[in-house]
Amino acid sequence: MSIPTEPIGRIPRPAELLAAIDARGGNAQDPSLEPLYEAAVRDTISKFEATGSLSLLYPADGIPDYSREEFLSDLLNEHVTEVRRCLARGASCVQIDFTEGRLAMKIDKSGSLLSRFIELNNLALARFSGAERLLLRVHTCAGGDRISTHSADLGYAELLLSLFTLDVTNFYIALAGEPDHQYVLKLIRDRIKPHHRIFVGVVSPIDPRVETPEEVRDRVLEAARYIPIKQLGTTDDCGFAPFCDDTSTSRETAFAKIRSRVQGTALAAQELGLSNVT
Repeated sequence: MSIPTEPIGRIPRPAELLAAIDARGGNAQDPSLEPLYEAAVRDTISKFEATGSLSLLYPADGIPDYSREEFLSDLLNEHVTEVRRCLARGASCVQIDFTEGRLAMKIDKSGSLLSRFIELNNLALARFSGAERLLLRVHTCAGGDRISTHSADLGYAELLLSLFTLDVTNFYIALAGEPDHQYVLKLIRDRIKPHHRIFVGVVSPIDPRVETPEEVRDRVLEAARYIPIKQLGTTDDCGFAPFCDDTSTSRETAFAKIRSRVQGTALAAQELGLSNVT
């Protein structure tokens, strides 16, 4: 038996980064700061490791009396239990967040890390029946926290090639915030399987401007040129408050964007000659 120890809260930023932000008039979003942010993250991780602090990942040198296989089994058990609890309480569907998929490609361009994530998720999905898996959805995006992202600079090409090997039917794919919608839609068109349904993001939570229903309609119609109607759905790019203290998007703005998504999707359905939206 041991006494667990874990960090909480944030770590102060390096003085060099703080000075650089101050030199830019306090503009922490200045693109020129990106190299300093990356260096700060790497330095923070390195310093954590130097203290002997464990992460939520199983360490390479193992844990006494607790094998990696036991760790993975416990991890899968907890995940599956959480999903089943949601279904048991009457959830019409359960969304599985896979935002780490795109980040994995940024961290490890060889694709090895992404492959391990895919394998781990499929091990969990295999524990559900075919009927249960129809109620599960997988969401992927470039992250969205306080008007910032973690991997928007990395395209979807490599991720989508692996994403659709996950053993589910429904996928939520962030699209509204992407610089080239058609590029992503072509990737989806060339990779989806006949049994898939793709919910494309038509509103961007980290964009403070509320999209109009007409804008949403046009985004849906654009997607319909690449994805068969019977396989198409719409969604938000990401959550509106990924952390409980994130107030960068107000409740009023969030619900206004959701209203535009619903109304815009209905407008697109009318244009496409559909009698209703499911």
